[in-house]
Amino acid sequence: MTNFIPIFPLSIVVYPGELLNLHIFEPRYKELITECNKTKKPFGIPSVIKNAVTELGTLMHITEITKTYDNGEMDIKTTGEKVFRILEIINEVPDKLFGGAIVNYPVNTAQGNRQLMQKVINGTRELHRLLKVEKQFYKPDDELWSYDVAHHAGLSLEEEYELLGLMNELQRQEYLKRHLAKVLPVVAEMETLKERVKLNGHFKNLDGLNL
Repeated sequence: MTNFIPIFPLSIVVYPGELLNLHIFEPRYKELITECNKTKKPFGIPSVIKNAVTELGTLMHITEITKTYDNGEMDIKTTGEKVFRILEIINEVPDKLFGGAIVNYPVNTAQGNRQLMQKVINGTRELHRLLKVEKQFYKPDDELWSYDVAHHAGLSLEEEYELLGLMNELQRQEYLKRHLAKVLPVVAEMETLKERVKLNGHFKNLDGLNL
């Protein structure tokens, strides 16, 4: 299916199923959100990387406008629905401040491997332990899939976008597994190095050698 959607480019990657809160303050996007909320139609968030709008993004639905300010700014809640691919950007829409795009929706296979996903979840938790950060998943482990974990796995913006471009859940799981296999040893070594640095210059209790 091909259709036109208004777009709201941002320097983030949003995944299907993601809950995203936004503060809307630019006039063009205040108009976009007001219209989409009134017509109950979605809008798209394509990623902006290195000051360029990328080809892929996620279709978003407004679930709630939580606050409207006196100057027209808004706090909104949105939910990601599905990945789109931009075929053509329409910078000027008649009688509108905002732009849009002609998009289609690639087939996205949701079937993955439960055991592989659990390894990804365990690896992500190990990363958090090593980094001493507190992160919570808001679903039981057996309901978590790659999109639920991706933002927690320490990916760069470019890597998050690469994951968005994988239209197969098994491929996304493998991508996250390889990423964690690469970064976990590095982080673990850094933790060991930090402990060595802490010990340098301090008295240590060492056992003597019995001859």
